[in-house]
Amino acid sequence: MATKVEICGVNTSKLPVYKDAEMKQMIEKIKGGDKETRDEFIRGNLRLVLSVIQRFSNRGENPDDLFQVGCIGLIKALDNFDTSHNVKFSTYAVPMIIGEIRRYLRDNNPIRVSRSLRDTAYKALQAKERLTRAKQREPTITEISKDLEMPREDVVLALDSIQEPISLFEPVFHDDGDAIYVMDQVKDTKNTDDRWMENISLTEAMKKLPDREKHILTMRFFEGRTQMEVAEEIGISQSQVSRLEKNALKYIKKYL
Repeated sequence: MATKVEICGVNTSKLPVYKDAEMKQMIEKIKGGDKETRDEFIRGNLRLVLSVIQRFSNRGENPDDLFQVGCIGLIKALDNFDTSHNVKFSTYAVPMIIGEIRRYLRDNNPIRVSRSLRDTAYKALQAKERLTRAKQREPTITEISKDLEMPREDVVLALDSIQEPISLFEPVFHDDGDAIYVMDQVKDTKNTDDRWMENISLTEAMKKLPDREKHILTMRFFEGRTQMEVAEEIGISQSQVSRLEKNALKYIKKYL
């Protein structure tokens, strides 16, 4: 018997459960404009949102609020999902749901920044300006960390701490795939909806990709950008983006 969990007025025990093949067929209908199927699909994946918000249960936030924010991430994932990549919808959707919730938490819970963290951040900003002048382009986080002789993670954390509340997917973080590493560190070993996260090491696979491929996958699957937008961002053609994306996904699938 399904356990009744009611949140935002939704009894999850009464939600439909769809197999991967069924969801793929539904997504094709949704892409064709079938609104009824779209509503059914969203309802069938609300458990996915619930499983994600359980990871944030120690934040003291209203679970109903987190659930609503998570649903926004779910809808964004559905709107941007591409079935041609042979990736499970849950694999694509969970990071986007997490990103939406983390953005909400950042916007509503500013953190007091320590003096040492501020000092590191300002050094990083100075290095960024210096490298920008020298290279005639905005430096990557890796280049900044090498210039400062600091761990890359420390630079990311410091720059993050002095930003106005923003999404994890803002440009300062999207080079080299930072957002992916942060989201993939959050695991729920109890929830069966997330078994895919227990059985694979996406982080390690991403680390083995060249920087450009990591950047492309980050923008496509974690920021929800189109191939055309990615092409304009990194200065190559859409067909090149498509080829690099497919090769990177093929590698990750083989690695996992």
